[in-house]
Amino acid sequence: MSLRTIWITCVINNVKTLTENGSDMRVSRAEKERSRARIVDSASRLLRERGIEGASVADVMSDAGLTHGGFYRHFATKDELVRAALDSAFRQVADRLDRTDSPSDGEAQARHLMEYERSYLSDAHVAAAGYGCPIAALAGDVSRAGDDVRGTFGQGVRRVVSGMANLLSGTRAQRQARAWRQLAMMAGAVAIARASDPETAAEVLAACRLPRT
Repeated sequence: MSLRTIWITCVINNVKTLTENGSDMRVSRAEKERSRARIVDSASRLLRERGIEGASVADVMSDAGLTHGGFYRHFATKDELVRAALDSAFRQVADRLDRTDSPSDGEAQARHLMEYERSYLSDAHVAAAGYGCPIAALAGDVSRAGDDVRGTFGQGVRRVVSGMANLLSGTRAQRQARAWRQLAMMAGAVAIARASDPETAAEVLAACRLPRT
């Protein structure tokens, strides 16, 4: 075999190795992203169901189908996970409020908001905390958390208020104020309903479902 042939063969093998390594790295990154998404999804649900202290890192990793030891490949602390889980939960709520398909149709937007409020104040939402609004589920827990977690929670609340305000009529200030009032009422009603006996729960939800003048 000539030196030229040997040199060409070495070049081809090196290129092949680099290509395979690059492909392996891309697969590894994609797998890591998928694993992180599973962890966040599990944490987002379990935190809303059990509270911040009630959902341990081990619980979250087990629910995600991953080993406890793999947690620190994705997050430095539990607070970092909590912040990611809160962001995911609030994004779900904001997505339900989005009406970019008909931004100028006031009647359609009003109906969408009414449907959202009806769903929010439903028995199903009260029973399914893990898939519901993080405000009603976690406000008490977050009040005892660190500044970073409270900051993420506050940003999420503002995102929901903004989504509701976009569906209301009036000046920007009027829409914002009305959205704050409605959200505070709904979140409080659901929190009371979850913490109360069935009779109290039914009464507070029914009262908040009444048409507002």
